Amino acid sequence: MMSKKIALSNSVMPPLHTLAISFFFLLAWQIVASSGLVSNYLLPTPGMVWNTAMVTWHSGLLPGHIAASLFRIALGFSLSVLTGVFMAGMVTRFSSLQKLLSAPFAFMRMTPPLALIPLLILWLGIGGAIEITIIILASFFPVFLATRDGLCRVSEAHVELARSLNLSPWTYVTRIAIPSAVPSIITGLRLAFGYSWRALIGAELIAASSGLGYMIMDAQEMQRTDEVFVGVLAIGVLGWILDALFSKGCGFFLRRRFPEIAE
Repeated sequence: MMSKKIALSNSVMPPLHTLAISFFFLLAWQIVASSGLVSNYLLPTPGMVWNTAMVTWHSGLLPGHIAASLFRIALGFSLSVLTGVFMAGMVTRFSSLQKLLSAPFAFMRMTPPLALIPLLILWLGIGGAIEITIIILASFFPVFLATRDGLCRVSEAHVELARSLNLSPWTYVTRIAIPSAVPSIITGLRLAFGYSWRALIGAELIAASSGLGYMIMDAQEMQRTDEVFVGVLAIGVLGWILDALFSKGCGFFLRRRFPEIAE
């Protein structure tokens, strides 16, 4: 029924390219760190960082912080997607609601979530609720705006078809509106996921007692530059892996549920 096609870009580079870039990066890092131009306190060698990573992994410190961050991102992002899609459907269905919420939504969208951390600390205290709230605030609007845009782009031909067939609202939503909006929704989800990850780490740097962001700040206070590097690299690698898995998951979903719009 739908003629649109969507292709999800693969965020994972070809293995040979990845190995080559990683090798040259590590080589340059090793040369600079071993040259004596920079103190190993400021720039530890890759070997020092690897040893620290192994120590923190086997001690359970690194896995514990990774698990805390992953739990928060899973919960916060799921809540953000549910509320974003639901609100997009509501404002698309009821134009009066869109007029009512346009001003407060514009205000919230232009307010950086991290700027609200002082207030959230006063209201919620130090704990997981702050990180979850920051994730929702950071990722809600990409999901909401993309879904609303997709739902508003349903062609008049399909709307007339639904009326002529006297489709129920549920059938119209599941068979026409959502398939038409899937390309926009997928784009919004991928943007929102990246925003969620960055916002989570930012929140953990300021107001958390666990997680990779907290690990970095704790290591910085203890003047453990090698452990700071471990945390930064863990954030980058884990974010890369999560984005690749998310992209592949979206592609699998499209092929199974909407093969007519997936490539």
